Amino acid sequence: MKNKILSIQPLHADLGILLLRLVFGGLFIYIGYGKIEHYHQYLPMFKDYIGLGVKTSYNLVIFAEFFCGILVSIGLLTRLAVIPVLIAMIVVVFIALKDKGFNDKQLAFLFLILSLVIFVLGSGKYSADALLFKRRDKIS
Repeated sequence: MKNKILSIQPLHADLGILLLRLVFGGLFIYIGYGKIEHYHQYLPMFKDYIGLGVKTSYNLVIFAEFFCGILVSIGLLTRLAVIPVLIAMIVVVFIALKDKGFNDKQLAFLFLILSLVIFVLGSGKYSADALLFKRRDKIS
């Protein structure tokens, strides 16, 4: 056991990817649900940073956070689902908070980096993607 802990080899990479997806997706589901639940309260305070209109931009953020958070959590089309989250975090870090200090950007920056990590790692063995693509491989 000591050798496994001190080893440079991962204990179980797919389990790590699953935990990352569940925590990341769960946080975004929670944040996105709050935006849905308080839609009419938050919409007037939302700013249009990318020129699509306030309502459209807000709805895109809800899509990225809530619906893509669900897809990432279950591991369905994970790499595609994390792209809207990545774009939303780029907008937050580099446009919405551009005049703020790093302390104000920390959480958004962390989500940006985690989005990149999930994009690179993919969904892993414990995911809906793995189930779907294994079946397609067997059919072909």
